[in-house]
Amino acid sequence: MPAHSHPATSPDPVATVGRAITAHAHEPGGLLPLLHAIQDELGWLPPEALPRVADVMNLSRAEVHGVVSFYHDFRLKPPGRRVVRICRAESCQAMGSDALVEHARQRLGMEMHSTRPDGGFTLEPVYCLGNCALSPSMTVDGTLHGRVDPARFDEVIDEMSPLPEASRTLACTAEAEKPL
Repeated sequence: MPAHSHPATSPDPVATVGRAITAHAHEPGGLLPLLHAIQDELGWLPPEALPRVADVMNLSRAEVHGVVSFYHDFRLKPPGRRVVRICRAESCQAMGSDALVEHARQRLGMEMHSTRPDGGFTLEPVYCLGNCALSPSMTVDGTLHGRVDPARFDEVIDEMSPLPEASRTLACTAEAEKPL
């Protein structure tokens, strides 16, 4: 997954959509490349851009919405500064991804399919990263990590971006509350 922009450096959404339309509107089957181009630059698809995309592609708004909602990689809300995706496919589940998801939820203080209120992290499931031999797997900002157990998860998160002090306290409190 390509890196996305952050609020301080975000490009102009109108200009981004215009560039994507210019690049892909006349391609046969150009809808997916157009949508990807917008999301690659902005990190998400602004809902107000979809009617313009539909008009230019000579599609109904429902058709564009159907494509966006069908493909799980598309977002209609800005992601956090760090995007953590944990594989939920069978091989990873068999090798412990359920425990990894629970640990990630506790450590980051959030649920799957969500972004923390501070905008620090987005936590998402993904259904196969193609890294089955090294299950369970996850990506952080598109970088693949295999054989991830809770300790390795913590290492990766700590290396990528230290959590704010409040999140560390939350994670420590959750650990302290676990029955022995």
